[in-house]
Amino acid sequence: MDIAVIGSNMVDLIAYITRMPAEGETVEAPDFKMGCGGKGANQAIAVARLGAEVLMLSRVGNDIFADNTIANFRANGIDTRYILKSPAASGVAPIFVDPEGHNAIIIVKGANKLLSADDIARAAADIRQCKLIVLQLEIPTETVYAAVRFGVANGIPVLLNPAPAQPDLVLENVKACEFIVPNETELSLLTGMPVDSADDIRTAAAALRDTGVKNVIVTLGKRGALWLAADGTEQHFPPVNVTAKDTTGAGDAFIGCFATVYVKTGDVARAITAANHYAADSVTRLGTQTSYAGREAFIRFYPDFAEM
Repeated sequence: MDIAVIGSNMVDLIAYITRMPAEGETVEAPDFKMGCGGKGANQAIAVARLGAEVLMLSRVGNDIFADNTIANFRANGIDTRYILKSPAASGVAPIFVDPEGHNAIIIVKGANKLLSADDIARAAADIRQCKLIVLQLEIPTETVYAAVRFGVANGIPVLLNPAPAQPDLVLENVKACEFIVPNETELSLLTGMPVDSADDIRTAAAALRDTGVKNVIVTLGKRGALWLAADGTEQHFPPVNVTAKDTTGAGDAFIGCFATVYVKTGDVARAITAANHYAADSVTRLGTQTSYAGREAFIRFYPDFAEM
C-alpha cells in the first residue's frame, strides 16, 4: 500500500438551504442529498480515485449505514479488511450548504469514537508497508497519538489534518508529525494566536512549526495555501480560481491529493500545487466524495497531473 488512512467515516446528510433558520424557526430547504463522508473516508477515497493504493482503518456501526459505507469503500477499490463493525451507531454528519456554496457541519462521531490503539496494533503488519500515515481528529485523540508513535517507531512519515479542531489536542504528542495541515481556524485554535491577516497567519504557522513539526501547510481556501518548513522554506501557493457550487469536503480533497503526489514524487511544493487544483476542481460540483474526480478526469482539469 502507498498510504494508510487511520480515521473516520460518516454518512453525510446534506441539506441545500436558502438561509440558516433563526432559533425556533422552521424553513424549507429546496434540496437534500445523502452520501458517504467523514474526513478519513473522504481522504481515502480521494487517494484511491487518483490512483494510489490506500489502506483504510476505521469503525462503522451496526446499522443500515454500515453496509452502505463498506460497499462504497469496495466500489472505490479500497480493501475493507480493516473497516471494523462496532456495537454502536455509525457516524453521521448533517451538513447545511447555502446558495454561495458555504457550509455548516455538525458531526456525530458514533462508532468512530471506538477506534483504538488496539485496532492499530491489529493492522500493524500492513500499516508498516505504507509510505505515509494520514490522520484526522474525528477519532479519539489517544488513538491519534498512538498512530503518531507508531509512525515514528516504524520510520513512516505522518500527516495530521487537525480537523475538526480539538481544544484538548496536546501538541507535544503530535509534534513528531512530518506534516500538520490545518486551515486558518484550526491554526488559531492550535496556537491560541489570531489569524486575521496574512502576517498573523504566517506568525501562527511559524509558531506551530517551531514546536518541532517539520512542515506546516495552512490551507487558505480562496487565498491558496501557505507552506513553512523546518529548513526555513516559506512559500505561498496562489489559489485556483473557479466558481464554487459546494465547498464541502474541499479540505479533504486537498489532503488526499497532497498525500498521493507526495508519496509518488517526494516533492512537497509539487504536491501542494496539485492539491490546490484538486480541491478547486472539487468545489465546482455538489457533495463531498461525489465531487472528487478520478485520475483521468483530473488530468483534463490539471494536465500536469499526468506526470505524477
